[in-house]
Formats: sequence, C-alpha cells, structure tokens
Amino acid sequence: MLFDSHMHTKFSADSEMLAAEAVARAEELNLGVVFTEHFDYGLELNNKAFAFDTAAYMREYQNLRGDSVRLGVEVGLRKSARSANEKFIASADFDLVIGSIHLVDDFDIYYPEFYAGKNKATAYGKYFSQMATEAAVCDYDVLGHIDYICRAAPYDNPEIDYATFKAAIDAVLKIVVERGKVLELNTRRFGSARAVSELVPVYKKYRALGGRFVTIGSDAHRVDAIGNYFARALDFARELDLTPVTFFERRLEKILDA
Repeated sequence: MLFDSHMHTKFSADSEMLAAEAVARAEELNLGVVFTEHFDYGLELNNKAFAFDTAAYMREYQNLRGDSVRLGVEVGLRKSARSANEKFIASADFDLVIGSIHLVDDFDIYYPEFYAGKNKATAYGKYFSQMATEAAVCDYDVLGHIDYICRAAPYDNPEIDYATFKAAIDAVLKIVVERGKVLELNTRRFGSARAVSELVPVYKKYRALGGRFVTIGSDAHRVDAIGNYFARALDFARELDLTPVTFFERRLEKILDA
C-alpha cells in the first residue's frame, strides 16, 4: 500500500482536519496515512502554538493506528529549537519524524519579513545553509519539502534553481545520504509543471549520490488535498529509479506495490 506520509490534522496549529475524515478519504484512494503534526518550537499562529500534547495525540488516535495509519511528527529544524525538538521527539513513540525548515534565522519564511532587503541569492543561500547544518546534527527520519521556500518567496522566479544553487543543495543531499536519511517527495507544488521540472536535477543528484528512497506526502491540511498529484509523483520516482517508502516505529518500510 502506498502511504501519504505527510499530513496535518486538528493537532496542528494550521489545520482543523479530523483524523477519521482523513482516514476515510485515504481509504477511498487506497492509501495509507501518516499523520505528521507540527512541532515548531516557539512559533504561533493566531495565538495557537505549533505544538501539541503528545499524550493526548497518542491516546486519541491510538484506536486508528495500525497497518494503514501511522502517527508521526514534523519538527522545525533550527539551532534554537534543537533541545526542544529532542525532548519532544522523545516524549512519544512516533512512527515517523519529518525534519523541515520553516524558519531561517528565526524568521518564518512564509512571511515577507524574512525576504525584506534580501535578493534571492542571499535568502536561498541562508535557507540551504541552515538546512545543511541542521540536517547534519538533528534527529529526523525524513528531510521534508526541500522546495518549501518556493511557496512564498516574492521573486519573479521562486524556483530553487539547481544550476545556481548546486553546491548548497548538493551539500544537503550528501548529508541526507551519508546519514542514511530519506528525502521527501512533497506533492504540494506538483500541480505546477515548472516546479516538477525544477526538482528533477535535485532528485537525480540525490540518486547519483546513493539515495534510494523517498517518502511521498501531500502535506494535506484539508481532506480534499490528501493524495494530490500522487500519480505524477509515482511517475517521477520511477523515472529517477527512486523507491517509495514509509516508516513504522521509525523503521523504513518499502512499499512493494507502489
């Protein structure tokens, strides 16, 4: 069974999706699910912290957990959050830990303040530099959405542009491979042919360096986003000789029928 290995429910500050509705939709699509609620230390949205009660999370969702439903977390990787992330991850028996960059220099890169006074080279350089630094030292299983910065960057061409940022991106990919971690294939932007084409050289390099596996995740915050563009993502993975996987009790599981 193919898994949607990245989604958020009501335990995340930016989602109100109900787990039962998510599972029902995934079943319609013949998908398994991994809930990966947000933990971004110190970050808030409308006075709601990007954190959750792990005991309540496990208790409420335990009856759903099984062969096709897994319970995970997405932690925000940055130096000021390392200790908090370590404690949070240890507080529950997660199946999957996604490590992602959402803040750079403690600025939320979803908002214009981060980009003020920075050209693309500076902003993206800082983004990939922090990603490499944190990917080398933090606890995670999967490095999330390498192109996250493209979602909100205000530049005429927001794509990550592998040719320009090759050295910085390669540094990240080498660390992921050397540490035996997995790169996520996040389908949030797969509706854009340009976004997909820009990712090809990144994942091709990941494979050339020895990366073999990817998780596929919709990053859904609503039921109607679950499994979005998965057919395209599967074709992408096959064309680059990458194998879709998921995680159970933080152990990699190959998806044999993907």
